[in-house]
Amino acid sequence: MTEVPRVLHLATHAFYLEQKADELGMIRPLTLSGIALSGANRGLKGKADPDGEDGILYALEALNLNLTGTELVVLSACETGKGLIDYSEGVYGLVRAFKIAGAYRLLMTLWKVGDKATKMFMIDFYKKWLETDEAGKQKYWDDPAKALQETQKYYINHPNEKWRDPKIWSAYVLVGP
Repeated sequence: MTEVPRVLHLATHAFYLEQKADELGMIRPLTLSGIALSGANRGLKGKADPDGEDGILYALEALNLNLTGTELVVLSACETGKGLIDYSEGVYGLVRAFKIAGAYRLLMTLWKVGDKATKMFMIDFYKKWLETDEAGKQKYWDDPAKALQETQKYYINHPNEKWRDPKIWSAYVLVGP
């Protein structure tokens, strides 16, 4: 049996092909979004590695991952919450694909986020999420939504005024219970 991670953090680049939504959206909506993995630059040139991989994980491919038992998937990349909206079915994109693959919760972004700001925000999120109380018990391990909320509050009142910008801290949304 293959082990699944409790936490999967993907710090990379993501995309949503909004301009192709009319063309491909109703036929294959999960081919409009994805994330870059190793070899993606080669794949964008139409070349594959020796195993036939193009380095791009499309939402359609993410459906086939086995993430049952994964408590949190962090999609630390731009616009990972975007997708084709079907008003009767919701959003077709990376979040739906990772949820179908078995992820319990996902932390994703709604718009483009800068590399430096993302790095700092993620460090602060993990510090908060793994924070312990006086007895050594993790305060937020069972509640990453609370850890996210506390991290966002910290940024709202950040000592450095430039980090208070909502474009930095409000892009992050947790999906799941």
